[in-house]
Amino acid sequence: MALGPKLDRIDLKILAMLQQCGRITNVELSDAVGLSPSPCLTRVKRLESAGYITGYGAHINLNKLGEFLTVFTEVTLSEHRRGDFSRFEMRIAKIDEIVECHLVSGGYDYLLKFAARGVTHYQSLIEEMLESDYGIEKYFSYVVIKSPFIKHHFPIQNLFGE
Repeated sequence: MALGPKLDRIDLKILAMLQQCGRITNVELSDAVGLSPSPCLTRVKRLESAGYITGYGAHINLNKLGEFLTVFTEVTLSEHRRGDFSRFEMRIAKIDEIVECHLVSGGYDYLLKFAARGVTHYQSLIEEMLESDYGIEKYFSYVVIKSPFIKHHFPIQNLFGE
């Protein structure tokens, strides 16, 4: 992945603020990062056009909507050619209930995060994947009992600041 133009500390502050509060007004944002509104808006537009900001959205409290289940699943593929990985990734991208997919190093190939209505729903998803020959050799499921916190933002300034 190609990096864009080098960002300064103000750009990083802007990104940090926007990921925590995407609905912040330009005036509030400019105050928070120490710029006047016009140059702040110019920077935000530049960050958007350079691909640093890929969208804005709402964080939904799913518990308010009803009961659901989060399951992390370790998946090992039966074959390990480049095409096997690509085929698996393309197929699982079409399953709405898989909300995250990570190719990892270690004892298995992928870590998947499922959001399901319950254990039965999750099991039917896994069984469909096995019956449809996604190339899965084995899988291990970890049902989430409780999530004490979920952060929707990254520590941008700690990771990329000077």
